[in-house]
Amino acid sequence: MMDFIMVPAVLTVCMIGVYKLFELFVCKKERIMLIEKMIDQSCPPKLPTSQFMGNFSFSALKIGCLLTGMGFGLLLGYLICYGTIPNYPAANLDNWTSRETISLIYGACVLGFGGIGLIAAFITELKLNKK
Repeated sequence: MMDFIMVPAVLTVCMIGVYKLFELFVCKKERIMLIEKMIDQSCPPKLPTSQFMGNFSFSALKIGCLLTGMGFGLLLGYLICYGTIPNYPAANLDNWTSRETISLIYGACVLGFGGIGLIAAFITELKLNKK
């Protein structure tokens, strides 16, 4: 029933895993550099708190915009299928072409609106960083 969402979901999980793995190694190098600076200066550095507070809110913003976009994509996919496929909610979809068309519509809408949500989060993040 929900076969159309499995490929994007697995791909998303894999991409997030790879991203977090790279982020782990980059952050490790940054922490090592900060520790070396602290040893050289023999006093703790004064880091601005907005740098650390901003990362948490922006990640929440990204996830929120992504999920909102995916929700709108599912809604639009349902409306497209309801409007174009006769007897869509009650149809016995034994036809391979109909099932593939429905999967394509849902997948394209979810991925498209999810991408639009991430672009909106990026633009919002840029505007908040300028202030």
